[in-house]
Amino acid sequence: MGTVLEPHELQEPDGAAVEAFAGRAFGDVAGTMATVMCAVGDKLGLFTALDAGGPATAAELAARADVDERYALEWLRGLASAGYVEQAPDGRFALPPAHAAVLAREGGVMFLGGGYQELAGMLPLLGRLVEAFRHGGGIPQSAYDDDAYDGMARLTSAWFDHHLLGRWLPLLPDLEARLDVGASWADVGCGAGRAVIRLAEAYPRSTFVGYDAFPEQVERARRAAAAAGVGDRVRFETVDGAHGIPGTYDVVSTFDVVHDAVDPGALVAGIRRALNDGGTYLLLEMNCADDPAANVGPLATVFYGFSLLYCMTTSLAHGGAGLGTCGCPAPVVRRLGEAAGFGSVRELPIDDVFNRLYELRV
Repeated sequence: MGTVLEPHELQEPDGAAVEAFAGRAFGDVAGTMATVMCAVGDKLGLFTALDAGGPATAAELAARADVDERYALEWLRGLASAGYVEQAPDGRFALPPAHAAVLAREGGVMFLGGGYQELAGMLPLLGRLVEAFRHGGGIPQSAYDDDAYDGMARLTSAWFDHHLLGRWLPLLPDLEARLDVGASWADVGCGAGRAVIRLAEAYPRSTFVGYDAFPEQVERARRAAAAAGVGDRVRFETVDGAHGIPGTYDVVSTFDVVHDAVDPGALVAGIRRALNDGGTYLLLEMNCADDPAANVGPLATVFYGFSLLYCMTTSLAHGGAGLGTCGCPAPVVRRLGEAAGFGSVRELPIDDVFNRLYELRV
């Protein structure tokens, strides 16, 4: 039987306030529709075709992308209404350069195509999420299809292609010097392996290994390393870091992993044991507020949405802590580090809207 709710007196809402909020809520529905159209456009290469070939009619875009003209027309009209594409008086549609940087130009620092693919890969599990709300537990990683993980890799690739080597490591010149002459680095929760691959390309005298508890991610990382031509210089293994990390290393990293962990304390303690004397633990976490009540606005909303759809629920699926996407702010990082035996926990000034980076030393 459900909980019996005590009757209470309902306040009569202010009419103007209701109208204002209804407008805001409807705007959010419109944003959802634009997101769906963007996911379709990313999947079918419509944005790329429109950007590369220039302004087009629906027929011209359909021919470029090998899709049905009627669907192309509805898609173009829909995104024109949302302000994502522009329509000229001659009937052609164009993708403005600023929009193309976000929607079409893979590899750019502002590209969001992976986010659309990731979300499209997670939404089919909405029914299972509703059941988790009712009965507890969660959705295991194995339940998600390739779009979720391929999109995740594409969305975060800019961090490793642009920020890791260009902005983050320069804040640690001593570490850069060690990598130049030869250091050992383990990336725990490596996912598709992008960080390990970029590091191996930049520092051929150092050795790199990626560990992930999810075998399918390890296979993705191995394929990506082979495609990048570094398969003979890096390795990837299926390992749950909370149960121990093989070997010892000069550097261990986790890039937005701790908040997903089943047992965050055991994970950080395992990393501490895996560090050589004088070693460095680089911990990247989401840029959330120390006080959960201060997590407001579009970015926090996106974080909480992905938490429900993936980060929190995959931890709870295994009886884990379920910290969630916004569950590892600076005080939690410090508490985990100190409990694991780290004597120094220092936040680095990366000035990043999505992430906060910490250096933990013994």
